[in-house]
Amino acid sequence: MKETEYAIVDIETTGGNASGSRITEIAIIIHNGINIIDRFETLVNPQKEIPAPIFALTGINNQMVRNAPIFDDIAEQVLEMLTDRIFVAHNVNFDYSFVRHELEKAGFIWKARKLCTVRAARKIRPGFKSYSLGKLCQSLDIPLKNQHRAGGDADATALLFSRLLEWDTVGHLQKMVKNTALDQRLPPNLPPEDFDALPEKPGVYYFYNQLNKVVYVGKAINLKKRVTSHFSGHKITPQRQYFLRDIYAISFEVCATELMALLLECAEIKKLWPVYNRALKRFEPKYGLYQYEARSGYKYLVTGKLSKFQTCIEHFNTVHEGINMLISLKQEFEIDNRFCKYGITTAGEIFPDDDTPLPEVQAHNKKIENAIEHLLGNRASFAIIDKGRSATERSCIWVENGHFYGMGYVASDIGFTEPSEVKEYVTPYKSNHYIMQLINGYAQKYPGKVFNKKRKKKDSEHISFDESDFIHGL
Repeated sequence: MKETEYAIVDIETTGGNASGSRITEIAIIIHNGINIIDRFETLVNPQKEIPAPIFALTGINNQMVRNAPIFDDIAEQVLEMLTDRIFVAHNVNFDYSFVRHELEKAGFIWKARKLCTVRAARKIRPGFKSYSLGKLCQSLDIPLKNQHRAGGDADATALLFSRLLEWDTVGHLQKMVKNTALDQRLPPNLPPEDFDALPEKPGVYYFYNQLNKVVYVGKAINLKKRVTSHFSGHKITPQRQYFLRDIYAISFEVCATELMALLLECAEIKKLWPVYNRALKRFEPKYGLYQYEARSGYKYLVTGKLSKFQTCIEHFNTVHEGINMLISLKQEFEIDNRFCKYGITTAGEIFPDDDTPLPEVQAHNKKIENAIEHLLGNRASFAIIDKGRSATERSCIWVENGHFYGMGYVASDIGFTEPSEVKEYVTPYKSNHYIMQLINGYAQKYPGKVFNKKRKKKDSEHISFDESDFIHGL
């Protein structure tokens, strides 16, 4: 209990029903089980008249709240203070219903575990005639100043709560918290059975909206833990609340490895473009290597920004990568520097002051062609054979001429004599630069899991893998 944080709340209102009345004042005290660590208090403009009997009870009148913030203005701060904390109040359901209703009107979906100091006091200090806050504080010698004002009542409730923590030697408070709804962290529109069905395995998960359209795709090493992380945390924004509110269903696909999950996630995002997936956009390459032929017949190699209307030979994340590759090709194939353009994609033949005669066209163009052929020829075809989703299967990924072709699963008793045979067992997917970065990085890290012609020459005519291969990383 000492590690749990509590939000001790008291409110004043225009009436007794949350659906028809409004909050006029709110106080929130954050308690860590030992000390008070934060506090918030403010009057609230209810945007309606305060009835005379309420004024007589609280002393809050229309003039006092006229220039106070409306609840919408403080909703985000209130939500941040309440999130991932136990909601504590004296007669908790009253305060909880008002705060939840006001947050919903402000566009936020919120639920919390609750703890009622009335019920807690009855269990821990039984026998008093009255458990109203005023009478209880009098009986327990707890000071209560500014009664029927949010700040004064919240301060008294915090003192009462601290006493209850000290007196609770048999764990009544802990039991009361545990007995609150276990699914209160889930999005409001998500059926609990969808969450309960998630396994603790690698894979890809899908969030669906009310129209059964995928709004988010994610990958996980542990599906259960990763999905849970979406529904917890102290960072609260309106965007996150809209996201959680839009989740009406979850589905998932178990994958054998984290790499398989990463590739499937990327392919599915490219295919579905879910509205809440934005992260992969920053991995899109922005530069490319092009060739073009000028009117004079000379061919050029050019690095520049990617264009929808031009097909590039190679992709790069930065302009420096492109420049370095072009310099390397120029040096290796002895290409005249005047026909290499760094960061310029438009055609033109503006040469610097250079009296050196231009090379013969055909000889020059042959060098350009050889450089491109060399670049394309270095794009390998290979397979990655890895563990499967069970002991009876293996996962396989096929890369053809430097491009991701597809992935799938094969029975563990099936062997291959040629790397290209893996192609028959995979489901095709579209390749992209980011996917190939993932695959190439994995192949470099785990070369023993790569099956290509080079490895085939070293191995016997028939290749197969047993479970120990994957335990020891081949």
